[in-house]
Amino acid sequence: MTIDPDFPKNHKVIGKHSTSDGSYFHLVWGPGRSDAESSTNKEVQEAYKARGEEYVPLGIHGTYVAVDWDSCIADGSCIEACPVQVYQWYRSEQDVPAIEMVNAVSEGTGDDHNKEGRRDYTDKPDPIRESACIWCMACVTVCPTSSIKVDEANLPIHENEATKLAQV
Repeated sequence: MTIDPDFPKNHKVIGKHSTSDGSYFHLVWGPGRSDAESSTNKEVQEAYKARGEEYVPLGIHGTYVAVDWDSCIADGSCIEACPVQVYQWYRSEQDVPAIEMVNAVSEGTGDDHNKEGRRDYTDKPDPIRESACIWCMACVTVCPTSSIKVDEANLPIHENEATKLAQV
């Protein structure tokens, strides 16, 4: 199962993840899916068990550089492929359950150079610097589960939803 190509129509914004200096942020879309690749991948499920964490649906991080954290199996190829370091392993800064990243603030200085930088298979590549994307599609090309959608056409959706959040 890949990322829902129409996720902005089929999901709603459930949070915002930003850098502490406010220079970058991305939206978090839900609900998540309990039937995606992460829920059936043995390495991912063993990593959750080893941490004593419950696997829960996580949703999609990002809008125009979107990663379905439920489909993602923490392969890390996107991190290595990205020439402008859009992604980082979220646990490299905040080693908390992924569900806590829905409305998180991060420095944006975590491990973003190699796929082996993940803490374990519960870690996820976070598009923390989404607006740095140059539309090269390298991350989409290498993702083994088709968990990433890069779509410049989603920029207006991102801006509209971000404006709505700011008014709340």
